[in-house]
Amino acid sequence: MKPIITSLLETDAYKFSMGQAIYHQFSDYKTTWSFKCRNQGVTFTPEMVEEIRTQIQHYCSLRFTEDELAYLNNITWIKGSYIDFLRLWQPRYEDFEISNEGPCGLNIETRGTWLNTSMYEIATLAIVNEVYFRMAYDYEDLFESFKNRLQAKIEKLEKGEYVAGAFSEFGLRRRLSAEAQDLAVAALKAADFGAGDSKFVGTSNVYLAKKHGVTPVGTMAHEWIMCVGQGNHKHNPAYSNWYALDAWVKEYGVLNGTALTDCITTDCFLKDFQLTFATLFSGVRHDSGDPIAWGEKMIAHYESLGIDPQTKTLLFSDSLNLEKASAIYRHFKGRVRVAFGIGTYFANDTKVDALNIVMKTTSCNGMDVAKISDVEGKGMCKNPDYIHYLERCIEWRMKNDNGNNSLHV
Repeated sequence: MKPIITSLLETDAYKFSMGQAIYHQFSDYKTTWSFKCRNQGVTFTPEMVEEIRTQIQHYCSLRFTEDELAYLNNITWIKGSYIDFLRLWQPRYEDFEISNEGPCGLNIETRGTWLNTSMYEIATLAIVNEVYFRMAYDYEDLFESFKNRLQAKIEKLEKGEYVAGAFSEFGLRRRLSAEAQDLAVAALKAADFGAGDSKFVGTSNVYLAKKHGVTPVGTMAHEWIMCVGQGNHKHNPAYSNWYALDAWVKEYGVLNGTALTDCITTDCFLKDFQLTFATLFSGVRHDSGDPIAWGEKMIAHYESLGIDPQTKTLLFSDSLNLEKASAIYRHFKGRVRVAFGIGTYFANDTKVDALNIVMKTTSCNGMDVAKISDVEGKGMCKNPDYIHYLERCIEWRMKNDNGNNSLHV
């Protein structure tokens, strides 16, 4: 199989925004990441596992080119010191453990500095996806169904049957293939949405953003809150969001600011998202739970702080399709800025089910870390005792912290 990842730019934009802040503030942090396939009945054959190894070895041979670094250097919030670091950076195959163990026949773990392991996640997932779909199915048949479905979606957007507001393509980690995602970004850019309420903004894939001249989109992921908030042994994990938001503001000020709300539940997040942070961050991202209920909660929170919700953006990114996006957009239109990050639906919608695979941080600095989320099934942690501890910390805080302390000034 030809190389799947051919450029170190081929990762989600938030890996660079988090990576710069990690480089400047947490360069000594060490993390472990674990792969998980949530699909029932999916099996990776030994041949697939061997191909995945080969592809990751090739990925680890890549380096940033000067042209790629010049592109990154033109992004407003990226600093020259981080560009100099990337000029020297390379993935380390020694950080990977890949075997055919586990319930799905594939086990992947990465261990090392957070600076390194954070960068491996997206490339690994893209490789696993493409290897699986090329080896388990008639790929050309799948690709044909993908093209037909993509064209049908774009036609409905152009006709106004679907309304997606400002939307971006977020499909890299679960795409059918590099070819499929490239086609999707090109087709969405070329589409004519007229003067309607749909506007294609860009893609999370920085390589494709550069190639097609669209905006690279993305700010932070759950790993940021998990590691910054829970990786320091001295921190109370129920205050994870405060530590994460504070470190982000130190790095970026008012730039690059869309906060992720659901790592340890949105209700706990709102304890820390008080006037200063709510003013500095341009918006918030939804990734679990009922999107309408979440959006109403965020609007009420902004209003309680005296902030006009129409000056803020609600970015929805949880398992979206155009029907869901249209319903959300119409519900909130005129009350708040609405944006969407649409992933699998644009990058891997075929006649067969997409894989639901993730790689998540499972330890930081030798400590367990966890994502709880707003719904069951999206969390991940290897130690049930730590989940119990974290939930007790959150429960105590929600009952006893009235918000009148120095962390909220």
